[in-house]
Amino acid sequence: SPLLAVCFAASCGVPSIALLTLAVNPLTGALGAFNIFLYTCCYTPMKRMSIANTWVGAVVGAIPPVMGWTAATGSLDAGALLLGGILYSWQFPHFNALSWGLREDYSRGGYCMMSVTHPALCRRVALRHCLALIGLSTMAPVLDVTTWTFPVISLPINLYISYLGFRFYRDADRSSSRKLFFCSLWHLPMLLLVMFSCKKSFLEKEDKGDLLSGSHGRALEIRLP
Repeated sequence: SPLLAVCFAASCGVPSIALLTLAVNPLTGALGAFNIFLYTCCYTPMKRMSIANTWVGAVVGAIPPVMGWTAATGSLDAGALLLGGILYSWQFPHFNALSWGLREDYSRGGYCMMSVTHPALCRRVALRHCLALIGLSTMAPVLDVTTWTFPVISLPINLYISYLGFRFYRDADRSSSRKLFFCSLWHLPMLLLVMFSCKKSFLEKEDKGDLLSGSHGRALEIRLP
């Protein structure tokens, strides 16, 4: 029953938010609470109202890795936003390709999905975010999250999913959508594994910061009488 579902959800959600807030940090707990609110009060009702539900749902899916970053660092900085951005963009080729084969079911269920009401937009958005993954991967070393080897090593898999995104955009059939969907299943863990292996170490960042602060200190000593 709806009452049982609400009670079960509350028994999971309330202790989880409390645990994150007290045992990790308040920022991570706040992000968890916000994500539960976004999923239940915004994303879920919007499924029957507007295709904008897909964009809201992508935000919901992007927040968990941001929470992982804030749990480890206690801050919401460029690395957290980059991880969230990668998960946000990845969800569009993943879900749009999946929903393409379920258009009849969504239509019968009364759900407003791009694949049902705006099929051309569904394919365009999937391709657009496949290409966005290349740009986001390039931003990682710019933001000092990874070394420059990451965008180089990740380029082949990003190009491959972009190629399948183009095939889905051009052919608009179940075969191309299935290929894009199954590619998305291994693309994300592979991309994150490469990102992890190319990450900048905290020691390297600290040494760089110490070097800059030392140079600044010597400059001050030169200026002082």
